Amino acid sequence: MMKDLFSLKGRTAIVTGGSRGIGKMIAQGFVEQGAKVYITARKAPACDQTAEELSKLGTCISLPHDLSTVDGCKALAAEYATHENSLDILVNNAGAAWGAPFAEFPEDGWDKVMDLNVKSLFFLTQAVHSSLKASASQERLAKVINIASIDGIKINPWETYSYQASKAAVIHLTRRMAARLIEDNICVSGIAPGAFASEMNKAAKDQADAVASMLPAKRIGRDEDMAGAAVFLASKAGDYVVGDTIAVDGGVAYSNIGGALG
Repeated sequence: MMKDLFSLKGRTAIVTGGSRGIGKMIAQGFVEQGAKVYITARKAPACDQTAEELSKLGTCISLPHDLSTVDGCKALAAEYATHENSLDILVNNAGAAWGAPFAEFPEDGWDKVMDLNVKSLFFLTQAVHSSLKASASQERLAKVINIASIDGIKINPWETYSYQASKAAVIHLTRRMAARLIEDNICVSGIAPGAFASEMNKAAKDQADAVASMLPAKRIGRDEDMAGAAVFLASKAGDYVVGDTIAVDGGVAYSNIGGALG
């Protein structure tokens, strides 16, 4: 039983925002575990380059799309359907952030973040729902993994109002989607990353040692930390995790005494 518990062999996956950062970490983990992975990102050259790189490890296919609109979500679903008849795993990772002082925070910064981080997550899942149902059974659940953030669990000092609100919304939306989609043998869960080096977390990327010193684990996240959590949830090993969002953060959200920053 244990031999195949974490295997993704024979499964198909879509990873949004898969060209870099956390999305790329997850996509690589899936590829190495045997999945056929489709990555999508707004910038086609970056998406194509990452797919070419990961294809040296397995099967990775680039499907560049802008998911900031519902039409963009539908377009990705339609193109995916020309390649595959079903979908085993969807990772909703594409996201945006915006920071500005309270008195100056702009409406466009609010809307950009909430639309991509929350609205598009929901409507992409809706758009591929039939593909997920086509692969799902009680013996082998289809999976949806929503990427939140520890900023949706605890506040940080930065004035990223819409980002922090959006990630709290993702955590609650994950619960609500899970309650409905488990009826279709689709298991919805989430990951709340902490400090991982990426364009979304430039502090961890550019000041890794300084950030690490403030974390309970005394290091920032590694690629395999994120890949391991995602593979767990995507594989049979994670079948009984329904609606929960796992903090992968070196202890910041739940094991921190003091003011360490994620």
